[in-house]
Amino acid sequence: MTSVRAARTVLAATAVAALTAGALAAPAVAATAPKEPDHSATQRALDAAVEEGVPGAVAQARTGRSSWTGTAGERGGQDRYRVGSITKTFVATVLLQLQAEGRLDLDDSVEKWLPGVVRGNGHDGRTVTVRQLLNHTSGIYDVTSDAGFQQKVFGPDFLKNRYDTWTPEQLVAVAMTHAPDFAPGTGWSYSNTNYVLAGMVIEKATGRPYGKEVQRRIIKPLKLRATSVPGTTVTMPEPSSRAYSKLSRDPNATTVHDVTELNPSLAHAAGEMISDSNDLQTFYRALLKGKLLPRAEMREMTRAVPVGAEAPELSYGLGLMRAKLSCGKEVWGHGGGIHGSSSQAVATRDGGHSLAMNFNADWAGDSQTVVEAEFCGRD
Repeated sequence: MTSVRAARTVLAATAVAALTAGALAAPAVAATAPKEPDHSATQRALDAAVEEGVPGAVAQARTGRSSWTGTAGERGGQDRYRVGSITKTFVATVLLQLQAEGRLDLDDSVEKWLPGVVRGNGHDGRTVTVRQLLNHTSGIYDVTSDAGFQQKVFGPDFLKNRYDTWTPEQLVAVAMTHAPDFAPGTGWSYSNTNYVLAGMVIEKATGRPYGKEVQRRIIKPLKLRATSVPGTTVTMPEPSSRAYSKLSRDPNATTVHDVTELNPSLAHAAGEMISDSNDLQTFYRALLKGKLLPRAEMREMTRAVPVGAEAPELSYGLGLMRAKLSCGKEVWGHGGGIHGSSSQAVATRDGGHSLAMNFNADWAGDSQTVVEAEFCGRD
């Protein structure tokens, strides 16, 4: 689950890789083999993150049919990890599938599906649409910005509250104690509450929890064997590494805590999922190649809005971020941060070049440097 501030650094994307075709040789001379992609800059970026204090880093990249996996520190190449806000792309995909089936409309009001839920302190679900939840233009207050929630969930109190179960209704109720950030449709602000509500809409429309729909519609068809929606399960499936956090905003804090075990209901549909680098690439490549959504819904998903003047290189669609890298390449995907875990999963618009990576810490390392290294070849 990514906060507003963290979202600006965690969200990333990928770019089109140059495919090197084998040159036609003269008669009686064998064709030159295609050149293997060079991931040395990506490996150096992983190594640098560990040198900066990240306990371990893992990344996998695919270019065409070629696959490469790199690790640094205490990590395995097949590690599973908490993917945080990458969950949002799965949730948005399910809602777009439901629209394609005629079971809901993105321009339905939130009130239609969740009567009386978005109310209080200026919030009004009658004026907010499902689309505005998905592209963060609803103005609904972000539950993770609430001081009390932060103290219980992100600070030292986490250690005594880590196994607590949060219902989506509780998370939304916390957000409703605050005024909205702006009137619906008049701005952009990253809010995890939007996707908690989106998960609730899925359940109301289908009669099943959002996680069951993600499992049925995406995980099973794509055979994502390392991907799960854990609900209230606090442990990590194997193989995986430990996850670490300082549980402090103090840049000088030195105590490191093992935060591997936690009840992910604190994130719900905004960021509770678990996956690995291979599965995440399979998902985004399938999505961007049109294997999960009809063309009309894919156009809806990729209709991105600016996120603000402070990040002109970024724009946000429906659970999908578009970014322009320093080398000018355009890439699509999402990032995710949750206790002891910082992830990126990105791909080119044609799905031909992809990257998924994770740091098992949340206070050091810049995942954007790994993305830049992979797609721009820069350290």
